[in-house]
Amino acid sequence: MKEYRTHYCDEIRTKDVGQKVRIAGFVETIRDLGGLVFLDIRDMYGITQVVTSAECEEIDRISHIPVQSVVTVYGTVRERSEDTINLKLKTGKVEIYIEEIKILGKRTKTLPFEIDGDTPVREDLRLKYRYLDIRSEKLRENLKLRAKVIQFLREQMIEKDFLEVQTPILTASSPEGARDYLVPSRLHKGKFYALPQAPQQFKQLLMVGGIDKYFQIAPCFRDEDARADRVPGEFYQLDMEMAYSTQEDVFKVMEPIMYETFKKFSKKQVSEYPFKQITYKEAMAKYGTDKPDLRNPLEIVDVTDLFKNINLKAFEGQMVRIIAGYDVKEKSRSFFEGMTDYAIKELKAKGLAWLRIMDDLSLQGPIAKFIPEEAKIEMLKRTGAKEGDCLFFIAEYPKVVDKLAGAIRDELGKRLDLIDDTKIEFCWITDFPMYEYDEKGKLTFCHNPFSMPQGGLEALESEDPLSIVAYQYDLVCNGVELASGAVRNHDPEIMIKAFEKVGYDRKYIEEKFTAMFSAFQFGAPPHAGMAPGIDRMLMLLTDSESIREVIAFPLSGKAEDLMMGAPGIVTNEQLRELHLKIAEI
Repeated sequence: MKEYRTHYCDEIRTKDVGQKVRIAGFVETIRDLGGLVFLDIRDMYGITQVVTSAECEEIDRISHIPVQSVVTVYGTVRERSEDTINLKLKTGKVEIYIEEIKILGKRTKTLPFEIDGDTPVREDLRLKYRYLDIRSEKLRENLKLRAKVIQFLREQMIEKDFLEVQTPILTASSPEGARDYLVPSRLHKGKFYALPQAPQQFKQLLMVGGIDKYFQIAPCFRDEDARADRVPGEFYQLDMEMAYSTQEDVFKVMEPIMYETFKKFSKKQVSEYPFKQITYKEAMAKYGTDKPDLRNPLEIVDVTDLFKNINLKAFEGQMVRIIAGYDVKEKSRSFFEGMTDYAIKELKAKGLAWLRIMDDLSLQGPIAKFIPEEAKIEMLKRTGAKEGDCLFFIAEYPKVVDKLAGAIRDELGKRLDLIDDTKIEFCWITDFPMYEYDEKGKLTFCHNPFSMPQGGLEALESEDPLSIVAYQYDLVCNGVELASGAVRNHDPEIMIKAFEKVGYDRKYIEEKFTAMFSAFQFGAPPHAGMAPGIDRMLMLLTDSESIREVIAFPLSGKAEDLMMGAPGIVTNEQLRELHLKIAEI
């Protein structure tokens, strides 16, 4: 017989009654009922109940084994008595009568928190003792799901003839995007490697090398602040690129992969493909964001023109947007005041005007007396609002109004319980602007500088930069940006012109993007791709509030590994080897 186990803790059934078996795992619970002692033994796969009685000489020792110790149990399988059957467990009709129990790893320290307990545990404590946290059912199941999802994604990509290629982890620093993690070189004094923010340049170079369809489950490293859907440090994405491909070609490949993955691993209703395509301009106008949650039926309507001749001081010279809320007949005035408080306190808005639509279609609210009949009729027509609904007004400057309206739309959808949690809603956001002005009024790239501008060289030479849109697209799911992608700019002449628009010359491109710019001059096929974030996919599939719930060993919100003590102090000898010295600032 095997030394530690012959069966996993979820395998034993009534067909095994009478057999001698051995299992191993953690002692989940101990129940001492006097003449009988029951232990639940748990491994990665499930739980089996084992039992001993007063007839056993070691009953006292067994009853005092510290919970969460690791044991191996040898004994005979028998049926449970009728009153102890637990149909919630796969093994709930059987138990093992203990003939031998050995402690393989005794718990000698007090547990910092109860495993799978009802008491909430501080996240910093969970991260410090992550190996204990992984013993909890929720996190353990999340990690098992993660493995299955990655395997399924890999199988689908291989089935579609994509070649899996691993790209370097030590590379050159890139001047674009987020902050790099830098690695000093021991052999080359004063020089640094960088951990890749994404395999972007490498996968494009693979296209130049003749690799027709590339993918990898790629680690990416960005020194950026944490958010609910972003963990600092590293994350993983399904990175892919296709030669001789258009935007629509990428959509046709990735839509069924995303659909099948979410359909397989979620019980929710997944939107059928082809997914809805929404231009960036339309998304900002209707939803106030380029990451719209389409489960929320509310839309934003522009009524700036209706207020040009209305004597309402707060709206003078402002862009005005309306959001119509559904069926608020039963809502008290506190509901409207609560929305106003949210806008002012949380969003720092100047205010939030509102109106009720009464049964006779008259308006009731703080600004009702200022609204002419003709303007009211037009507002109801544009919004589709009816009796029992309400109207919220956002009046602000152009760069602010869309963002505010989008946040109000999201909050209103939540407070009116309009968001359908039973659905997975995908959409593409397309036609991102190629350029925008930054806070200093300087023209800069809006999104990815290596995207192909629609209209190519002719558009760059003849059109207003702010009117140029790129073959740039995002895949959005339930209000979360799941992936970014683009048709790449593979033409050196177009690339030079694109960078000239923001003040960079050919020399800058040659210095900062040496390999890629040089490679394109040897002939590059048209290519396009994208990279869905695996961590974000898992976050959506598990309905987790934090992305850290689907990662085995994440950094904290302050970018610290509380378990390993990173970042940590290194010795002066290590610094000297790397030609470094800590400067006092």
